[in-house]
Amino acid sequence: MNVHAAAVEQRAGRAVMPRFHAGYSIGTVGSALLGAGLIAIGVPVTVHLLTLAALIGICVPAGARMFLPADPGHNNTATRSGAGDGPHRRIDRRSLMIGLVVLAFAFAEGAGNDWIAVALVDDHHISAALASLGYAVFLAAMTLGRWTGPILLDRYGRVSTIRALAVLALAGLVLFVVSPWPALAFVGVLLWGLGACLGYPVGLSAAADDPTTAAQRVSVVSGIGQLAFLAGPPLIGLLGSLGTIQHALAVVPLLIGLAILAVGALAPTEVHRTRHDKTLAST
Repeated sequence: MNVHAAAVEQRAGRAVMPRFHAGYSIGTVGSALLGAGLIAIGVPVTVHLLTLAALIGICVPAGARMFLPADPGHNNTATRSGAGDGPHRRIDRRSLMIGLVVLAFAFAEGAGNDWIAVALVDDHHISAALASLGYAVFLAAMTLGRWTGPILLDRYGRVSTIRALAVLALAGLVLFVVSPWPALAFVGVLLWGLGACLGYPVGLSAAADDPTTAAQRVSVVSGIGQLAFLAGPPLIGLLGSLGTIQHALAVVPLLIGLAILAVGALAPTEVHRTRHDKTLAST
């Protein structure tokens, strides 16, 4: 999905990757609402899942038919570029720096998904229903930011936009961690979601700047991001067992701070700028 989204983005000559990830966020919220509604009216879980499986089996292959055609010159160009073959390619410094940015933002997103509601219940002592509303605020902020983010990216560029959003996420996280009041924590959640929304998709766009090595670099960067999704929440839980979840989340601002230092790696490469200029000229 990410490699293809990057190809669509390059063909369009403007930022669209965050909207693919907004689709993921919309699917997450929509599926949660659908599941809750079906449970409320007594639909068995087995019927629910089998029906969805059938719909997915029809809709996904139909959607895949509308993918862009493969570039017949891709493999030859990749070989001429001297990038090496498959697993023997070296992971370059830029990919690692992009990976650091993606790691921090994926860690922030995963921590929010898994621990916001728990921290609001355990540390702010509010009801589970109200804590669920806090989590919904986070999801809504992520979705809204990803849908509208391309406007900022096209106007201000990747580096300036992600740096500003990282500062916003940092402010929201600090506010959530130190806040003694639930209302202020909700404000922190809102800023946290808005600030964390674009780092992951924009990092994947940056990794795919050169289409001849896009698949390899996106796989490296997305792999680093998935590592954060996998390892981040358990790490927060471990730290929370030593104190409180709210204070354990203090590790997330530290990672965002490192991401701010590495965000320059998101700047478009010369290959990307050349392709972008040709796309604009052709349109």
